[in-house]
Formats: sequence, structure tokens, C-alpha cells
Amino acid sequence: MAPFAGFNMPIQYDGLKIEHQLVREKVGMFDVSHMGEFRVTGQQALPFLQKVTTNDVSRLQPGKIQYTCMPTPEGGIVDDLLIYQLAENEYFLVVNAANLEKDFNWLEAHRPEGAFLHDESDDWCLLAVQGPKAAAVLQKLTEVNLAEVPFYTFTRGALGGSPELIISATGYTGEAGFELYVPSQDAPAVWEAVLEAGAPEGLRPVGLGARDTLRLEAGLCLYGNDIDHRTSPIEARLGWITKLEKGDFLGRDIFARQKEEGVQRRLVGFELTDRGIPRQGYRLLNEEGNAIGEVTSGTQSPTLNKPIGLGYAQKGYTKPGTEIFVEIRKKQVPAKIVKLPFYKR
Repeated sequence: MAPFAGFNMPIQYDGLKIEHQLVREKVGMFDVSHMGEFRVTGQQALPFLQKVTTNDVSRLQPGKIQYTCMPTPEGGIVDDLLIYQLAENEYFLVVNAANLEKDFNWLEAHRPEGAFLHDESDDWCLLAVQGPKAAAVLQKLTEVNLAEVPFYTFTRGALGGSPELIISATGYTGEAGFELYVPSQDAPAVWEAVLEAGAPEGLRPVGLGARDTLRLEAGLCLYGNDIDHRTSPIEARLGWITKLEKGDFLGRDIFARQKEEGVQRRLVGFELTDRGIPRQGYRLLNEEGNAIGEVTSGTQSPTLNKPIGLGYAQKGYTKPGTEIFVEIRKKQVPAKIVKLPFYKR
């Protein structure tokens, strides 16, 4: 266990590699109840969210989910988040735990009359059931046909003793699976029900250590490592969630210029071709030993059995196949830029 964002969080139960492979091959369950949940309602809810996020919220409809980020006027990122449309003029925002207070204050500072913002974080627990056998396990516990809940959609229904929860076809692992938003009072019973139902498939609890290696293999950004207030979504390869055509929003002019002119650095994936583990903050170097960027995330990939990492590299060093070096304990360890994601089912 370790403290994180005001919670005492499970880092590992049976061991990081065991849990990682469990999710890749069978099914595991994460308790990620530390995530924050906000509800936005009112006639001005849509214009409000359009102004403070980069993606086009008008494309949502009830039952759909959108990945997006909240930009700063200077072109950075306040946080990345999911937006669920629950009904007309009613949205459910899922934000990172470490940013909860900051995000709420940011939204409140930009909230217009006619939009209402409520922090419901204490009302919800979040259980993520991830892996190839996730649907088979959860189907035992609900009459909802999970085969009819495609990726990035959600439904509401009874599951595992809870009369109504949000069943969301999302995750942070690169695997199929579901995230269950459970009313807090029902969460212990649902946790136990999923453990029992999943036992024949080998389901076990999984900690945050494996969650990080799984998301990194899938090439997914982690706020505070790969994105923050100093990185733009265009630099972070999140241009696909930055919809200029929707009209005015915070930072739009900066992102339009970056899309047109290009950026001086970009988030890249790389693999080490020699031994060593890249860690956040290590320098990326060119052949002459000059700094060309910095590692933002790195690990020994349990699935690929090789050292992998994400980092920002200068223009001219971002193309797959480009040879670079990672400075590890004053040694220049050879690496090459690779196409993301590192792993895809």
C-alpha cells in the first residue's frame, strides 16, 4: 500500500508481473475509487463544456462517452478526463484524483449562469474489471446484455447486488473490459460478488503498479508524467481530441497555430535496444550526446519483455526507426523511436 491523492492505495497484491499478465491473459479487477466524479447540469451545460474542453461535446448523446482534456488559455492541459452524457443537459465528468480540487475550482471559475456543477466524488466507487474474460465474468452478475454495450458507451442497471450502477465499456489497460461506477454504499458487496463470480476464470485484484505498466504498453498518457500544464494536446499526440471546427474554446488559437505550423517537440514511444530501465526525467540524447528531450514514463514491459518508454523529443527525432539514446546513470543507452501503442490486442 502507498499514499496517493489522500487515499491509501494498493500498489500490488500478488506481484506486479503476475497481475499484469493476469489482465493480458484472463481478467483482473482494480479498485480505482480515488477517481473524481462531477455532475454538470442545466441549460448552459453544453456551451460550458464546449468552452472548457478540447473535444466536441455536441457529438455526444445519452449513453455515449468522450475522452477529452481541459486546456489552459496558454495552451497547456489542466487535466484529461472522460465525459458521459447521462441525459439532455446532464453530464458526468470523471477526472484524475490528484487533480480533483484543482479541476473543480477551474471549472467553477469558468462556469456560466445556467450551468450547475456538483462534486459527487464521495458518492461513487469505481471498480475496473479488465481483460479478455471481463464480459464473461460480469455477465453472471447482471441481466444487462453486455454484448450490446460497445466500446466508449455505457448503460445503467443492476449488477452484483447493487440496484443501479453505471456499466461503462472503458478502461486504461489496452484490453477489453468494463468500469463500474457503484454507489459507495454498495461497493463492498459488488467487489465481493465480482471476486466470487470471477474465481473460475482466475480473476484476482490488481494494484496500481500493474495498472501503470498496462497503460504504458497501450501508449496511454498519465497526467503528471506525460501531460500537464506545460504540454499542449498537439505535442502530446492528442490532436484527435482537439476539435478546432467546434468554435471558440480555451487555447483554441494556439492549437490552431500548432496544427498548421507544427510543433518543436512531440510525445514519442521508444524501446531500448540495450539493458536499462528508462525513468521519468532521464534525458534523451542524439548521437553527438546533445539533449533532444526527456523521458516522461518508462518501465520494463512485462508483455514484450523489453524496456519501453514515453518522452518528448525534438522535431527531427520523432519518426519511427530513428535512433536515439537514453542517459541512464551517465551512460548513453541506445534506443529507437517506435510506433505507438507498444502493445495492441
